[in-house]
Amino acid sequence: MISPRRCNALVSIFALSLAFLNVSATAGPSIKSQVVSRELRSESIAHNKIGVDPLRKMLVYLPTGYDPSSSQRYPVIYFLPNPFEESYRYDFDRRDAQDLFDRAIANGVIEKFILVAVDMNTPVGTSWYANSPVTGNWEDFMIHELVPYIDANFKTLANRESRGIAGIFIGGYGAIRLGMRHPEVFGSVYAMHPVGTGTGVGVSMTIPKWEILTNAKSMDDVNQDPPTRIFTTMFQAHLPNAAKPPLFVDLPARQENGRLIIDSALMDRFRNHFYLETMIPQYADNLKSLRGFKFDWTRNDANYDHVYANQAFTRKLNEFGVTHAAEEYTGPFDASNWGTDGRIYTEVLPFFRTHLFFAEKNEQSQGQH
Repeated sequence: MISPRRCNALVSIFALSLAFLNVSATAGPSIKSQVVSRELRSESIAHNKIGVDPLRKMLVYLPTGYDPSSSQRYPVIYFLPNPFEESYRYDFDRRDAQDLFDRAIANGVIEKFILVAVDMNTPVGTSWYANSPVTGNWEDFMIHELVPYIDANFKTLANRESRGIAGIFIGGYGAIRLGMRHPEVFGSVYAMHPVGTGTGVGVSMTIPKWEILTNAKSMDDVNQDPPTRIFTTMFQAHLPNAAKPPLFVDLPARQENGRLIIDSALMDRFRNHFYLETMIPQYADNLKSLRGFKFDWTRNDANYDHVYANQAFTRKLNEFGVTHAAEEYTGPFDASNWGTDGRIYTEVLPFFRTHLFFAEKNEQSQGQH
């Protein structure tokens, strides 16, 4: 015969078991984070001169618990990787970006978010995120095709307050360029070690090999020299000429008898279209409207022009009254950005935690009262 005390204990255990089963059934299995691949055919890029594939590939990070059938929506960070890596997938395939983002969310470094990394390169190299009749209209692709596609196909908070953009190196250039020209789309900008912010110490036009550019018979010729290839991408984006094959550019300089001769008009056009510091007067008010704006750089860059240009860039922003954060740090670049002691984890994600809205705007407003 079961004693009253033992009977009561069995009843309690049975009740607890039912409660546990009920909670488990209600909560359902935990949905792990995902990195999904997508493709988007771009009409903005389709009519280019150098064979850029208009079918653009991307990775989309979806946080733990993301459920397409749920009403919960998330802010989005658009990420422009360093284009000198093997591909736009490099940080996910080789640096385990997914695990880093999972850890950051789990540890409260940032709340749940979606991240989009997209291939923005041409066959020659980077697109510089600009509209060009030669390489395609990359800015239009980002603003008018990619962002609407992500908002239409994922559970996003589709407003500037919940949309940020970040990038590394040339990707950092793109983050600032797109942010300053389209603050109605991106409310927060973080650029990691951006290049192209302004004039360096040396004369930039002494870097490429002009005999290669002048005598090129095909696009492959510029691959002989990496700096020349980089400048080819710069000219295709910012000095394009669709009527001048094979490079389809107006060259702003030439060499005669060992002497560099710079075309003043073309150089002025190049500077005004390319350097971010020349764009500040036109877009200062746009930058002032951002919820957050920060860039950083390492003083250990082997190319001191980058360090000098970023120092000058922050000073010019100050002259125009643009609120921003600028940090020069000591240390290596790029690979050290990843990991829990890297700047993605310690600087970039906390920045977006502060400056992005993680709920609908009306919910955010109620939470502030």
